[in-house]
Amino acid sequence: MQAVEVKGFLESKLPGVQVEVEGEGCNFQLNVISDELTALSPVKRQQQIYAHLNPWIADGSIHAITMKFFSSAAWAERS
Repeated sequence: MQAVEVKGFLESKLPGVQVEVEGEGCNFQLNVISDELTALSPVKRQQQIYAHLNPWIADGSIHAITMKFFSSAAWAERS
């Protein structure tokens, strides 16, 4: 699995969300940029992402994911 596949898939499933993905194979680091998701609790944020990735996790295509969430403003300050 490639990072670009994960990025495209998540962005198609979560409109208005920008996802920057690092990694390859089955281990990925996600930087999720969304004002809507950052308003949720940490558990709810992760549930939104895992809901879409669970089939790939179940079949072993994805083994490990780490996630960081940023508001649009916080992400802009990083760049």
